[in-house]
Amino acid sequence: MPHVITQSCCSDGSCVYACPVNCIHPSPDEPGFATAEMLYIDPVACVDCGACVSACPVGAIAPDSKLTPEQLPFVELNAAFYPKREGKLPPTSKLAPVLEAPVVHRKSGGPLTVAIVGSGPAAMYAADELLTQPDVRVNVFEKLPTPYGLVRAGVAPDHQHTKRVTELFDTIADKPGFTFFLNTEVGSDLTHDELLRYHHAVLYAVGAPSDRRLDIDGMELPGTATATDLVAWYNGHPEAADLRVDLHTERVVVIGNGNVALDVARILTTDPDALARTDIADHALARLRDSQVREVVVAARRGPAASAFTLPELIGLTSSCDVVLDPADHDSVLAELAEATDPLTRNKLEILSTLGDTTAPVTRPRIRLAYQLTPRRITGDARAAGVEFTVTGGDEVVEISAGLVLTSIGYRGTPIRGLPFDADAAVVPNDGGRVIAGADPVRGSYVAGWIKRGPTGFIGTNKSCAAETVHNLVADYNDGLLADPVHRGAALEHFVRGRRPAVIGTAGWKAIDEAEIARGAGVRPREKFTSVAEMVEVAANAPAPPIHRRVLAALRR
Repeated sequence: MPHVITQSCCSDGSCVYACPVNCIHPSPDEPGFATAEMLYIDPVACVDCGACVSACPVGAIAPDSKLTPEQLPFVELNAAFYPKREGKLPPTSKLAPVLEAPVVHRKSGGPLTVAIVGSGPAAMYAADELLTQPDVRVNVFEKLPTPYGLVRAGVAPDHQHTKRVTELFDTIADKPGFTFFLNTEVGSDLTHDELLRYHHAVLYAVGAPSDRRLDIDGMELPGTATATDLVAWYNGHPEAADLRVDLHTERVVVIGNGNVALDVARILTTDPDALARTDIADHALARLRDSQVREVVVAARRGPAASAFTLPELIGLTSSCDVVLDPADHDSVLAELAEATDPLTRNKLEILSTLGDTTAPVTRPRIRLAYQLTPRRITGDARAAGVEFTVTGGDEVVEISAGLVLTSIGYRGTPIRGLPFDADAAVVPNDGGRVIAGADPVRGSYVAGWIKRGPTGFIGTNKSCAAETVHNLVADYNDGLLADPVHRGAALEHFVRGRRPAVIGTAGWKAIDEAEIARGAGVRPREKFTSVAEMVEVAANAPAPPIHRRVLAALRR
């Protein structure tokens, strides 16, 4: 009874290290890890010990006998990653090599103190790596009143298994030496140089908060937005709560066909009663109940073989939604399938070849995947009425009517005040996470996650990325390359509260978390607050935590 990795895989890699027979690949030390769409268990080598199940932070692994019907395709998908062996058992090997935790050399002046800006996966994995050592303090700064970045505000509400990684992050946040400074924006409330006066180093893990923009006529019209705006809206991000989303239209067009595009299309076509059992924002659920959308067209410039969505996401989509193709796109799928040699591409094309076509009667809201369409302009006068495309590589013009047009062509990093920025790559220039200006490192400054490497990979990919940065940071500290903080101990909290009286700490976040879960009343995972003022009020009424002995000692001095 081999175990199987399913759609929720986050590529964290914890399962790899837990496996006693090294049957999960690619492992973080292998070349394909950074670009793999998921990890795979070798069904022949698996000894059914279940160690990977306990290690997985998102509940993506199960015995093959306990898979749901929708998960059954993952049995063959896991097996297909490994070569045919004609029944011969592959040789087992030692555990996959684990990158040892960085050893901090204790110094007389006090603990290594690091500020982490951002609180998403890269930030939390970096904090975890640092806090493997006893003589380290980590202060995490986040502009929102709630932590965990895109896990809270980006993962689709119907993917609750993926959101389970926040349980791991909660465990990290409870470690000795960890402190939250939420509802506090670095660059506005505090500056980079000010943080360095209280820390040996500042590590930015701020992601890629902006969108790549589509530069065509009509994008300024009402009825146009980015898919990431919509994701933030239905996930309850405070800055998107007032987004005007008009769903009184029969068709929506999404330009781009990555995983985010599929998420949006799926949410717009899912039965609201099913979404009512998730943590979707109340305002979005109400709008979806009143929706008139019957079709979401996901349009891509290139052909089916170049689809940007991952295979696991496609399997999940086609098992839960009505997905169709135009007859011409069906022909393209079959033609490309006949020529495809890459196994992953073949798998995608094989699934696409089984889809129905647009001539089938519409019995419920559906998703239409459309290919070889290059957007030319948004049509309409007072508001968007559709999209005019040219057939890619030709002059033929195709117009698709729609009352809502969304673009989903990627994320983009934004400059950080006080640090260099590569405007072309939209990242902070760095060498293994060390920020560099030209060829020289910027003392005490580090990056991890998307602002370091660009918007690539999945939630768990940030674990190895953050580990690399932390190893280099600790090496610099041990080598005496980081300046000691001017201020220490309780002085930081006093300084931050002077600048940002509404700062929210760990106790405040736990009060918000508990209140949201209580509002869910056992029917939903949580009912989110979408107003910063509401969250600040709830946090302010949280019981004050007992004063830590270390703080008491500092006050007595």
